[in-house]
Order: sequence, then C-alpha cells, then structure tokens
Amino acid sequence: MELKVKKVQMDAKLPQYGHTGDAGLDLFSSIDFVLEKGQVEAIPSGIKVSIPDGFVGLIWDKSGVSLKGVHRLAGVIDSGYRGEVKVVMINLSHEPFVINSGMKIAQMLIQPISKVDVIEVEDLDETARGEGGFGSTGKF
Repeated sequence: MELKVKKVQMDAKLPQYGHTGDAGLDLFSSIDFVLEKGQVEAIPSGIKVSIPDGFVGLIWDKSGVSLKGVHRLAGVIDSGYRGEVKVVMINLSHEPFVINSGMKIAQMLIQPISKVDVIEVEDLDETARGEGGFGSTGKF
C-alpha cells in the first residue's frame, strides 16, 4: 500500500517509521511552539495525505512525549480528508512544553475500517456483562 503525501511547507518532514516493524508512522511538527501548561493547540505537520479508501489514519501519542505529560486529542484522519494534518495536543504537565520544528510529536497508524449498517431496534441481545461498565470488572 502507498501513502501519498504532499508537503504544504517546504521544510516539512514526511511521515516515517522509526524502526522496522513499527506500527505507527512518526509525525513531525512543522513549527516551533511553546505549549503552556493546560493549553490545547492544533500543531501543524506541514503535510497533507491521501489515505486509501477503506482505511483510516489514527493519530496516537509518542511515548516519549507522553512521559512529559503531553498528549494528543482527537486523531481520526478519514480517507476523504485532504487538508493539512494537524495534531491536537494538550499539556497536562506543570511546565511549558517546547515543540521544535522537525520534532516527533505523534504517530499515525493506517488501519482498515469496516462499514456498518445502522439499524434501530427495540431491544439488544443479552450478554453476561449486561450494562456493567466503569469498574464493573473490579479493581484488580
């Protein structure tokens, strides 16, 4: 499979796998930015992508960035989207987080999707779990 990528900023870095066997393509910031504590910002990557029909790009955290208390929010890139890829980031730490142009800020997994037909029904099938959620399996 190919992922077609167009740079919208000349010095933008193309997504790339850090290691053989990695699931996610590294995404890079195309700007210098200071993400203040508690701040949410859409950080541009400087690229547009053409994800093949039947697939989705899912944006996930980079573990090294997460260890600093900075996470990504949102993160679905549909196959029909042709705008610039931006990574919505939040700084949950107590310190400003410095983002440099060319820095790895997230990773994108390209995954197949399944289409479903939505059908309204009067009742759902019964399961052993039922309506149990949020802690229903116990603490350990």
